[in-house]
Amino acid sequence: MEFRYLPMTDKDKQDMLDAVGVTSTEDLFADIPQQVRFKGEMNLKKPVNEHELKAELLKMSTKNMNLQTHRSFLGAGVYDHFIPSVVDHVISRSEFYTAYTPYQPEISQGELQAIFEFQTMISELTGMPVANSSMYDGGTALAEAVNLSAAQTKRKKILVSKAIHPESRAVIETYAKGPNLEIVDIDLKNGMTDLDMLAQELDEHTASVVVQYPNFFGQVEPLEQINAIIEQQKKAMFIVSSNPLALGYLTPPGTFGADIVVGDTQVFGIPAQFGGPHCGYFATTTKLMRKVPGRLVGQTTDEEGVRGFVLTLQAREQHIRRDKATSNICSNQALNALASSVAMSSIGKNGLKKMAILNMQKARYAKAQFIEAGFDIVFDGPFFNEFVVKLSGSVQDTNQQLLDKGIIGGYDLGLVHSDMKHHMLIAVTETRTKEDIDTFVKEMGDINGK
Repeated sequence: MEFRYLPMTDKDKQDMLDAVGVTSTEDLFADIPQQVRFKGEMNLKKPVNEHELKAELLKMSTKNMNLQTHRSFLGAGVYDHFIPSVVDHVISRSEFYTAYTPYQPEISQGELQAIFEFQTMISELTGMPVANSSMYDGGTALAEAVNLSAAQTKRKKILVSKAIHPESRAVIETYAKGPNLEIVDIDLKNGMTDLDMLAQELDEHTASVVVQYPNFFGQVEPLEQINAIIEQQKKAMFIVSSNPLALGYLTPPGTFGADIVVGDTQVFGIPAQFGGPHCGYFATTTKLMRKVPGRLVGQTTDEEGVRGFVLTLQAREQHIRRDKATSNICSNQALNALASSVAMSSIGKNGLKKMAILNMQKARYAKAQFIEAGFDIVFDGPFFNEFVVKLSGSVQDTNQQLLDKGIIGGYDLGLVHSDMKHHMLIAVTETRTKEDIDTFVKEMGDINGK
């Protein structure tokens, strides 16, 4: 057979036409005026058989660069990390990848337990007592945290660090339009939040202070100092967006008094896959437990005393009285959350710490090599696995030349910061070898005349 998939036969079509009482497909469009109908043939390729189609698609796919054929130093929110093979095996099971909202616990125990385990691991990583069952991505989780802080404090002013991912800042601004929140940007100082400006802007109208840890430039923000400033306004809340892999080594935000910790678990078991979909997390204090957007899975026992899992603290407003809802989020990224849970379980507590340390060590090796090659490293503060390098020419041109060498270069900061043209944000993860790093530095040096 030339075509494996035949949607319907001519007899199937005729039976349907007979059932609705018309003689031809054309009769179905009789109410549409002739003058607005398309006449002629669509400019489409003629259909081919399956073998020819697969060959054409394979040829097209080879035009794409991927992380198997190219060595990547691109981060800025989406990273190339090790994914244990068991992840795909588990999430490919039909009971997981076809699962929907687990409203009926008696038939959804596997899905509910998987989500519960995800919540537990996020809670441990962030140092927060409560975590939800995931959200769309880190950006929307952060915006939801901002809206929660405004609703909780009855204040409208939000202080947002410019060291937060620019896309997350854009999502915050979009979410803020509805409740008419005032977003105040806090400037940068050596690649981190300007604490002097933060202290000046903080007042009795401030609902929350929002920072990223590590921040967009890879720098580790001084959360203890920031929290000390926030405590001057007792009602203001402390919101931290955090890379959960970094928390395998860094002190968790909960230890520094954060009220809400959000982020994206793409770093655990989720491929780069064209920038999404991802899996956001949302962790908070017990005080805010009933204000958390999305879902919470709780542990209980049945009438026979056997452990079981259920959706808990579900306000009916989430489903019926939408004007009273705590959030517009009515779903979660359960399959991606499962991938992250499996990855974290497979890597293990000690493995996760080792993985975080490898990121830090390899990034520091790369930084040292760039300095030795004569490049300027822009910021000198503590960092995780990303740092900023100043180039002598265009980042775009440099990246294009790197692609010809089989290397995906870093992020062009000039795209989002007008004062940072010729600056590249470079990410070095545990998947990069010494040879990868040395080759990257050499090619960068050749391109930039170092």
